[in-house]
Amino acid sequence: MFKDKRKVKVIALAIAAMFVLGVASIALTQTGVTHTASAAASSNIGIVNYQTLLGEDNPDIKKFNETMQAEYQTLKQDLDAKAATMNDKEKQDYANQLQQRLMLKEQELKGAIMDKVTAAVKAVAEAKGLSVVLEKGNVVYGGTDITDEVSKKLK
Repeated sequence: MFKDKRKVKVIALAIAAMFVLGVASIALTQTGVTHTASAAASSNIGIVNYQTLLGEDNPDIKKFNETMQAEYQTLKQDLDAKAATMNDKEKQDYANQLQQRLMLKEQELKGAIMDKVTAAVKAVAEAKGLSVVLEKGNVVYGGTDITDEVSKKLK
């Protein structure tokens, strides 16, 4: 089958060498990742708990809930008043329009709250000299928790 056994041996040796080099490069790459992770753990990383910041203790969230409840009641009264003169399709279409308005209002208010929270996180992080701030749920170990400082800044 193979006429030149010497060529076969050289090719097999080359394939084995490439395999060994590939395994060695993967091992070196993995070692490099570990060093990078260690370096990141020693840098100034902050963590913040957004669930706490966006909880009921936040005055903006209380105001948001009150505003959304009032908006809902207003739209419900509007629908009830106009529904008497509408057929079923018109009622459904109008209810969908009102639901869209409610969703837009919610997005607008939530966006403003998130902008305020993000600005507070940034201000606290800069004051503490933190280069990165992560959500607490994404951190397994380490980091400086700045949730309390951000919460105080929001009040």
